[in-house]
Amino acid sequence: MRLTYAEINLGNFKNNIKGIKSLVKPETKICVAVKANGYGNGAVRCAKAAKESGADFLAIACVSEGIELRQNGIDLPLLMLSLCCPEEIPEVVKYSITPLIFDKEIIALYDEELEKTGASSKFPVHMAVDTGMGRVGIRPDEAGEIATAIVNSKHLLLGGMCTHFAVADSLTDEDIAYTEKQHEAFLTAIKNVEQLGINPGIRHCCNSPATLNHPEWQHDMIRPGIIVYGYYPDQITKDYLLKKGIDIDLKPVMSLVSGVCAIRHFSKGQSVSYGHTWTASEDTDIAVIPCGYGDGFLRRFNEVVKPVINGSAYSIRGRICMDQFMLDIGKSNSGVKRWDKVILFGDKSQGAFVDAQDIADATKTIPYEIMTGITSRVERVYIEQ
Repeated sequence: MRLTYAEINLGNFKNNIKGIKSLVKPETKICVAVKANGYGNGAVRCAKAAKESGADFLAIACVSEGIELRQNGIDLPLLMLSLCCPEEIPEVVKYSITPLIFDKEIIALYDEELEKTGASSKFPVHMAVDTGMGRVGIRPDEAGEIATAIVNSKHLLLGGMCTHFAVADSLTDEDIAYTEKQHEAFLTAIKNVEQLGINPGIRHCCNSPATLNHPEWQHDMIRPGIIVYGYYPDQITKDYLLKKGIDIDLKPVMSLVSGVCAIRHFSKGQSVSYGHTWTASEDTDIAVIPCGYGDGFLRRFNEVVKPVINGSAYSIRGRICMDQFMLDIGKSNSGVKRWDKVILFGDKSQGAFVDAQDIADATKTIPYEIMTGITSRVERVYIEQ
């Protein structure tokens, strides 16, 4: 196996789901997001671990993700949160993927495809309501009309209603008010459907921040994403939750690991890597690590990450390359040997100097992007502990 790999701690993954379940009612369903290859952690293994942990649904983004799960024996209901093109609808039906519906054209396309297959039972769909995210969904005042079109179709069943919050991870007064307004609009949409005598099915709106900060909005199902993978959503931090009396200990699931493939002796005045951005101010040794931006370990991580070797953190020297980067391990480096394990980021309780949140904060992004950015050539290695 290559020296560079991502260690995926399924024990932490299951721990996080256990903590999430402790916040909601026993009857509340849990839809675990495994889209984007399980936030970079591996969709199939995370899906299996989610099922073992009691998940009721899995959330995906596109048809190909659903096909991968089905072909690997995943039989949980799959909720597809993004739209597909008409050419993909036959595969949605074939692989029993639950799509989001919010207009009559899409209703007709699914009904036509199901008619071709000779479907003898109703095909469940969920109706998306746009309460302020602005991506997909019907307006709350259109909910009754679209729900009626679904139930009047020949082959479709209204299996649920959902919405998505835009700023639930923010604690500014303005954003809190906006999120509350979104939830009120969702309730209005549900009422508009129920007043027509139509069962809205599974009602769900809580993403990760709403799950933590508004458990009273759990309805019939929650949709945790980033918290399953061990990170608190933006301003909904562990300290904030503790002050609210909510104690949930999330543990990072992914650690990016590599190894020392060479140790080079440098004299004062020698430079390393592209652009000669760093020159040795004194004699030192440089450890070469076979990981770079081709693996998702980006150039902008240079001043942020301090990789750990045998319990000590070291500074990156020179520019991170596509396939390698270099560490200054000093002249007296008896603690570093060739082939030693190097922890780039991950669970700090397990020896990492930084986690994905630290990198995200320093580079003005979010931990989602750090994890999903780890490329496919980095093998995922799974542990349970």
